[in-house]
Amino acid sequence: MLHFPKKSFLEYSRSKRIAREELRQKVEELRKEKKSIVTINGSFDLLHAGHLHMLYEASLQGDLLLVALNTDNSIKQYKSSKRPIIALEERMQMMTALSFVDYVTSFEETDPCALLSVIQPDVHVNGSEYGLECIEAKTVREGGGRLHIVELIPGLSTSQIVKKIICSFQLNGTHSDQSQLGAIELEGV
Repeated sequence: MLHFPKKSFLEYSRSKRIAREELRQKVEELRKEKKSIVTINGSFDLLHAGHLHMLYEASLQGDLLLVALNTDNSIKQYKSSKRPIIALEERMQMMTALSFVDYVTSFEETDPCALLSVIQPDVHVNGSEYGLECIEAKTVREGGGRLHIVELIPGLSTSQIVKKIICSFQLNGTHSDQSQLGAIELEGV
């Protein structure tokens, strides 16, 4: 049975966050405790079952899972000016609510390499669409870590969910023609 903390949700959420300027010190503390650190990064915009699958598998790779979220500006730069759909504060709240996520931080850059060079994770997790030679690979390996790749669940992506929502509204709320999903073009989603 889960035991919930006797504090407000926002207090609980904030207790699992690590500010960028506090990251180095927190990692040093965790290393002194001999904890293996697993990282995963991304926007995690419109949190869905595919994300949960990936995050849970990541949590199994070591003692604790640290999730690094792209800030809103970072997402606008690397995905689309129309994103994110969910602002960083709310994405952080959702991420900290997951029992298998130990800590959450954020990064302003379009890639997490500078952040990962501070953390030097034992394991960095990525989706199979990025593979073992992902942008983070060199930084993780130079820090002594390894990559763990998680196979994606077909059809579970933020882009597919957005397309499905748009299609549903275009069809006046009916779900009669799911084949139209592929025809919907969404810039940067």
